[in-house]
Amino acid sequence: MKRSTINEIIRENIEFLKKQGFHLPPFAFFTPEEWAEKGREYDEIRENCLGWDITDFGSGDFRKIGLFLFTLRNGNQQLPEKYKKVYAEKVMVVEEGQITPYHYHWYKMEDIINRGGGTLVIQMYNSHPETDLLDRESPVTIHSDGRVYTIPAGGKVRLQPGESITVHQGQYHSFWAEGGKTMVVEVSQCNDDSKDNRFLEEAGRFPQVEEDVPAEYLLCTEYPAVQ
Repeated sequence: MKRSTINEIIRENIEFLKKQGFHLPPFAFFTPEEWAEKGREYDEIRENCLGWDITDFGSGDFRKIGLFLFTLRNGNQQLPEKYKKVYAEKVMVVEEGQITPYHYHWYKMEDIINRGGGTLVIQMYNSHPETDLLDRESPVTIHSDGRVYTIPAGGKVRLQPGESITVHQGQYHSFWAEGGKTMVVEVSQCNDDSKDNRFLEEAGRFPQVEEDVPAEYLLCTEYPAVQ
């Protein structure tokens, strides 16, 4: 992804989140120059991958296959004694028709909550116990806002603003928005996007960045080491 595209996406979604009444923490707005001066007191942000997270999943077309995320809080699956939080929170913006490809998590269980905008559509499969691919036969158990029910393999759940779904370990899910750009909040167990995503098809979780212009904000994988 070009840095100019990443800058544009962040600017767009800062304004969208403001319109939704969602306020980001101060560290969201640290410049690269400010990050170069930040000491060990900000290690939780660096080591737990908090902050801006823009991905096109290696597609080369963010608007078609991609996702905007900002991680607000997170523990650490690899350093549980140092970081005691057992939970994480992200805000995501899903554009109309923009697909997050099929994946599941080995460790993390998550609640995905539509907080405003359009409709969030989630398509669900169980993972096959033998092939680890989509189980196209077994029904999927859905937990949504206190209701438990089943849908056929590959069924879709449509979340209106205020509605949520719990996605369990091993459940393949893909999602997109209908009816306009949608703000989504994820509340989950500790998140580790470097090791806890099983994509159905090969996908690049973090982008290769082409530095065509200076960065306005650093991505969560780009913080400089403390000098």
